Amino acid sequence: MQVILCSLIGYLFGNINAAYIISKLQGFDIRDRGSGNAGASNVIITIGKKAGLITAIFDITKAAVASTVAVALFPRLRYAHILGGSACIIGHIFPILMKFHGGKGLACLGGMILSYNPEIFLLLLVIEIFLGFGLDYICVVPITGSIIFTGIYAFLTGDAVGTMILASVSLIILYKHIENLRRILIGTEAHISFLWKKDQEIERIKHNTN
Repeated sequence: MQVILCSLIGYLFGNINAAYIISKLQGFDIRDRGSGNAGASNVIITIGKKAGLITAIFDITKAAVASTVAVALFPRLRYAHILGGSACIIGHIFPILMKFHGGKGLACLGGMILSYNPEIFLLLLVIEIFLGFGLDYICVVPITGSIIFTGIYAFLTGDAVGTMILASVSLIILYKHIENLRRILIGTEAHISFLWKKDQEIERIKHNTN
């Protein structure tokens, strides 16, 4: 029963989607524009940097709160933090309130890690900044970040159940980014430099699409 309740609480937190709410306030559905992703990166592309930052902060916060609430309510459940945070990520990616079409979980992953251990969060942040900007693709961040954190958690805790939960989330995140990886191969995936080279990136993507 604790596992079910912990998962349900995290999942419901994940269903609160800032990208969707902000886009609706603008008069459209974020999933009908840009990449079709209801997350911060698509908000930046379709609405702007300020709205994207607000979205990212909200998603980080909701995952951190979901994880913290899970631990507070179920202190005897060893992997409550991981379960609550992971359920929030899944709720963000597959929200029942949005017909299971949400975001891709990067900010929520960050929020779960931040609330689990700020030092690990900072370490991974530095690693992912180098990876993301080095390769110039944001999609490599959630894929590698989820895998690295799973390994760190397994090493530090020896918690087999928590590790399996994180591994499952890593596979889901990888699945959600398969299309991004395909676009990288054909040259139509937006680079991180889209943030300051928007016109050049749009031209490059159009050229490679044609």
